[in-house]
Amino acid sequence: MIIDKFPYKLILASNSSRRRHLLAGLGLPFEFRTPPEIDEGYPPDLRGEQIPLFLARAKAEACRTLINAGELFITADTIVWHQNKVFGKPRHHEEAVEMLRALSGCTHQVFTAVCLTTQQAQRSFCSSSEVRFCRLEEEEIRWYVEHYSPLDKAGAYGIQEWIGYVGVEHISGSYFNVMGLPVHRLYRELLAFASQAAE
Repeated sequence: MIIDKFPYKLILASNSSRRRHLLAGLGLPFEFRTPPEIDEGYPPDLRGEQIPLFLARAKAEACRTLINAGELFITADTIVWHQNKVFGKPRHHEEAVEMLRALSGCTHQVFTAVCLTTQQAQRSFCSSSEVRFCRLEEEEIRWYVEHYSPLDKAGAYGIQEWIGYVGVEHISGSYFNVMGLPVHRLYRELLAFASQAAE
């Protein structure tokens, strides 16, 4: 059982309380550490899942000097991808409203990339989910933006919040991936990482 035999001390390098909550659900002991600030820019030719993969790896590289022997750092990044455009974290409330207007009545993709890094090795992967919103009324969008905290969320929404309850018609893929950490895939990747290290 991985809970008993996992050979590394897990370190979640993320400011996201949602990711901490989701990782805790795996039953694995871990520590949380605040990662160094990075420039979250990326090459303009990147598309879709390439973007969070680039950023998750960049976050891992920023943590390189913090990784001790026997530790495995987990870094992650999530984007919403709609009509060949990235919907990251909105800069202000009006931009959040604009994002939600664009997502209303449409299907978009959510990509979360995760990078696993030790002193000796690195492994990264990306999970994708499709989310369809029903047609949202303007007053519903503005009520959500005013009463919740969309500025720290890719695409200006949290699926676990009110707008997910009333607006999401369909999900294809992992719900937890949309929240910000594909824990089903992470568990399997941790097993593979540990197995590879044991060889």
